[in-house]
This record gives sequence, C-alpha cells and structure tokens, in this order.
Amino acid sequence: MAQILDDISRTFDEFLLVPGLTTAEHTPNNVSLRAPIAKYRPADGPPTKVLNTPFVSAAMQAVSGDELAIALARRGGAAFIFCSQPIEEQVKMVRLVKEHKAGFVVSDSNLSPDVPLSAALELRERTGHSTIAITTDGKNSSKLVGLLTSKDYWEFKDDLSRPIRDFFTPVEKLVLAKEGTTLTEATELLWKNKKECLPIIDEAGNLKSLVFRKDYFDHKSNPDELTDEQKRLFVGGALNSFDHVERGSALVEAGADCLCFDSSDGYTEWQKKAVCELREALGARAEEVPIGGGNVVSKEGFDFLVREAGVDFVKVGIGGGSICITREQKGIGRGQASAVLEVAAARDAYCKETGIYVPLCSDGGLNNDTNIMMALAMGSDFVMMGKYFAMTAESPTPTLTYRGRLYKPYWGEGSRRARNWQRYKQSEKKELVFEEGVDAYVPFSGALADKVASTVTKLKATMCNVGVLDLKELHENARITRVSEMTLVEGGTSNVEQLDRVYTEGH
Repeated sequence: MAQILDDISRTFDEFLLVPGLTTAEHTPNNVSLRAPIAKYRPADGPPTKVLNTPFVSAAMQAVSGDELAIALARRGGAAFIFCSQPIEEQVKMVRLVKEHKAGFVVSDSNLSPDVPLSAALELRERTGHSTIAITTDGKNSSKLVGLLTSKDYWEFKDDLSRPIRDFFTPVEKLVLAKEGTTLTEATELLWKNKKECLPIIDEAGNLKSLVFRKDYFDHKSNPDELTDEQKRLFVGGALNSFDHVERGSALVEAGADCLCFDSSDGYTEWQKKAVCELREALGARAEEVPIGGGNVVSKEGFDFLVREAGVDFVKVGIGGGSICITREQKGIGRGQASAVLEVAAARDAYCKETGIYVPLCSDGGLNNDTNIMMALAMGSDFVMMGKYFAMTAESPTPTLTYRGRLYKPYWGEGSRRARNWQRYKQSEKKELVFEEGVDAYVPFSGALADKVASTVTKLKATMCNVGVLDLKELHENARITRVSEMTLVEGGTSNVEQLDRVYTEGH
C-alpha cells in the first residue's frame, strides 16, 4: 500500500515568529540580508558568491526580462532570464544587462573620423549614447583618436554633412588612463580633472574601455547594487534539460554570473544528467559560475541533487506558485513550509557531515512579505518570486487599464501561452496535453525599487524583533510557533469599522 507520511502539509501562514531579546545593537542599520548563492565551506570563511538582498526573480516570460534584471541587480538581488525562448534571444538579454552599467565599459558606440556628423546623430538616436569614441577605423578596440560628445556640436546649426574630424575633441586634449588602472584610480582622475568620461587605452593607444562619472554617482545611489568583479551588474540565466549544453555555454560566454535549471520537478535522472553534462562542457568555467537545481520538496530530493548531481544551490517548492496548478492537475506537491523545513534539515545534516553548506532557495507560496520572512526563518537563504515582480513597472508585460485600475498580464510557464512544453514532459507529444499554469492578470504595484525597499525594511525590522543581525543567526535562533484558526482571527482587525476617508469642507 502507499506510504502515508506522518505529518500535515503546511503553509507559511500557519506559523508565527516568537520575538527574541532586542538589544541596543539590533537596529535596522546593523542588519545584513546578504545570502550565499553557491555552496561553500564555512570553515574556510564567509561565502564569496552572495546576494546583497535575498531575492531572485522567477525564470518566467512575464517576469524576468532584461529591464527587470537591471532594476533588481541595482537593489542587490538577481534575475534568472527565462529559457523558454531561443538561445540567441536569451543571450541578448543577458548581454543587455551586463552592458547596462559597468565600471569599465567596453564601448559599443564608435565611429571613424571620416564619417559625416549625421552618422553620429543616427548612432545616438539608435543607442541613446551621447559619448562616442572616435577610432581610426570605427571599431571599439582600435587606436583612439578622440571623443565626440553632444557638447561638441549643435545639430540644428552645424553642417551635418561635414566629417566628424571637424568636431570631435582630439586625443591630445583628453585625460586618459592606461590599461591596468583600478576603478578607484579612474574615479579619482575623473574627479580631479572634472571630466565626464575617462578613456582607458593600452600601450599602443588602442581603446580598451571607458569609465563614466555618472556610473560612480549611480552606484553611490544604490549601495546594495550587485555586481561582478568588473563592476558589471549581476544576472542569472535559466536552463532546461534538453539544450542545456549549448544554451549554458552561450549564456556563460555572454557573461551570465549564475545558472539554474528551471524544472517543475528536479528529482529526476534527467536533471542529474544535464548538470553533469553542462559541467563537463564548461570545464574550468564551471567553478566560477554556480549551477542551481530543483525543484524538490523532500530530503531525498535534496540529497539526490547535491550528492548525485553536485548542484551549487537547491530550489524548493512544487505547486505553490500563484499561477501554478500542478497540485490541482496532478496531485503532486507539498505545502511550502513543510517542504522548506524538511529540506533545510537535510541541508544542515549534509553540512555537519561534509563541512559544505548548500544554499536553499524557497520558490513559491509567498503571498506577502510575512511569508518571505517565514521562508527565510525556516532555513531558506533566498527566495524566488514571480507574481511579486510581475506586478512591477519593470516586468516585460504592458500595463493595462481595467475598470479604472492598472494591471499587468501574468502567465505561468505551464500555460499554453508560454508554449513551453519541453519543461513538463507530459507525454511523447511535442505539446502541452494539459496546462499546469494559468494565464491571468495582477495589479500594477509601481517601481521595483520602491517595492523591494518596503519589503527589505519590514524584514530588517522583524529581524530586530527576533534579536538577530543576519540570516545565519536567523536560521540558528528563530523560534517559530504554529497558529490556530482563532489565532489568525485574533491577529487581524476586530470589533472596529474601517471607513473610507471622507474629505468635507472645513476638515
């Protein structure tokens, strides 16, 4: 007969955190939300691959485009660009994120000195870049001869047919730095010389990169910004288990900082085979780019992915997403709280046995900020969210108006709209036989930065109430209690009436 587990499948809403001692040091400014995104040995020191904010966006067509990836990285989190699209399109999105802002920018707006000024205006219109590097042949790695900025010409008064050499600032009049200059040194040169742009050249005078003043101020305005070693924004890429080698190699080549298999069920031989094949194909690069696996909801699933496949982090959750109907359609899944608690226990046991800590990502079942807090308290290192980010201005879908309210389209990767049949392997047919996700709409919530800032403020305030200063302390010291139905009633408003505020003359 079937094995019946001796527990109840529970959700985050069935638990509350019990406050701990809040001391003078427990203030929001002292709280760190940094979280590991790759396995490491605690005995060797703190993790080196981390998120500054423990949020990642779901690998979904309606969520993780390049614009959202940029906005989330600037707030300390990371997006996983969706893989249910052609490889070249996913690679293009990753490149757009990596090229958006960097300490050392490889110039992609370059012209030769012999082309007409009109070519500069056309390039500015196409790229939005007002600073153009002028090189001998118009390529980004050729000998630098000058810079052309919007201050060098008047487009409505100057003759646009004249060559650019009549307008640009020649290299002899520029402030330059040699290849090998650090970003701090480059920033100092910009500041001391009151310049907007600093070209970096090699010994032969060839252009290597550009450093911009605005990038310095932009970074200072986003102190939690998540970047790579070259100060480029951090971005992840999602993978499937049928073109993973080609796709994964292309994403790493494009600069992806992290990869993750996007699967509704990661406890499979398919995923183990895919992870191993990808690592072999990447070779030495596999050590630099974390590869995540999932999704699982049990100790056995965790052990399989970590011990057999060797993934760098594990995603937890099946059927808990707001547009996921896997549980309804297939009877498969588990309450997200129960899944996180069991997998976190398996993670801790594995760490005690091997000395290796494997981060967990809670994916699904997060209906509000309180659920996020509970997922972290129960052992997750970071959370993956779809609806939360689909509601923001930066998600890839258009904003629509319905009955006076703003909405954004939101659909699951298991819906027919996603055309992502490969993810589910329901039959031998190359199509979805039945849907595991719905096509819906979510209320528009505004800018991602404002939403994340609000959630982060709540998380830090709660951690002060619990008496912890980082996620490691939260995992070790959080005390959690089950709640009854009446506790939920008691926790809400009661015996009061909330009236809409009415503004009348004289008030």
